[in-house]
Amino acid sequence: VKNPTYEIINAMGDATFYFLPVIVGFTAAQKLGSDPVIVGIIGAFLIYPSIAQIATTGKVSGTLLGMGINANFFGLPVHIANYTYSIFPMIFAAWMAAKLEPWIKSWMPLVLRMIFSPLVEIFLVGMTVVLVVGPLITVASGAITAGIQALLSLTPMISDAIIAGFYQVLVIFGLHWAVIPIITAQLSSAHPESVLNGIVSISMIAQGAGALAVWVKTKHNPALKGLSLSAFISACCGITEPAMYGVNLKYGRVFIFASIGAAIGGLVNGLLGVNMYGFTGSFLGFPSFAAPGWANNPNNLWNFWIASIVTLVAAFLLVYFFGYKDADANQAKTAPKKKRLGKTVE
Repeated sequence: VKNPTYEIINAMGDATFYFLPVIVGFTAAQKLGSDPVIVGIIGAFLIYPSIAQIATTGKVSGTLLGMGINANFFGLPVHIANYTYSIFPMIFAAWMAAKLEPWIKSWMPLVLRMIFSPLVEIFLVGMTVVLVVGPLITVASGAITAGIQALLSLTPMISDAIIAGFYQVLVIFGLHWAVIPIITAQLSSAHPESVLNGIVSISMIAQGAGALAVWVKTKHNPALKGLSLSAFISACCGITEPAMYGVNLKYGRVFIFASIGAAIGGLVNGLLGVNMYGFTGSFLGFPSFAAPGWANNPNNLWNFWIASIVTLVAAFLLVYFFGYKDADANQAKTAPKKKRLGKTVE
């Protein structure tokens, strides 16, 4: 049984990311011109406990295109995906809501709009995400799982470089969950070891290095300087979301060059044959790289430090020289303000 103190503190740290669909839905709606409250409600619906329970523990009655059929909707067999920590489904929901709102208001009598327009919108968008977008993401995840397994059969230097370079792209779209079953299976065996989890660790360090480079180069924006340093520290502890969403993706080249640094680190990781024997990665998780006696890999921990430092230096230098300059601090990528489409139709 986990310690209640740990559970409380862990909930504080995890809540933002667990409820990311609500936050992303609200902010994406503001940018795309739909109603933020309605899209936020759709995000809450997707992570509602009973929906999440169906996705994780629902009885599977069959499969279709690699998806487990774990529910039915009006008698129609469907696949319910897990939307906690996800981003892309809510961006789609905000976009669809922006297109749908003016159409609903164009035919619905004014006297009915206040009550029924949000209901219709929530139902149509929510069902589209659950019945179409979620299954499509699941199919894509299955394809990615097969692709990663195929990559792992290649020369380690090549496979590690490719996976490390592109892993955080999967995170953006919520497709990184396709990797978790592979890692879990590897670490649940009689002799738990996971090359793949070590590659993921490299990608974490690279994104943290990108945030560190932003911290070093930023001179005239104290808020960004503080954010980037804390994001780097979080990445060193195995939590990359602050670096990814708070810094690197706001300045597109930071993310790109940090990912290139990850590929370089992945190449070294594969060259040295780094393996991982636990789940926690990045610098904080270094004990996971200490090889047990049966592994016959006494240099693994040292190889981890070499590959990780190469990753840190490569990603830092690439971002420092090519990915970011101080003037970028006031030019973060933001969408232009829009008048909400739903307000334009009378």
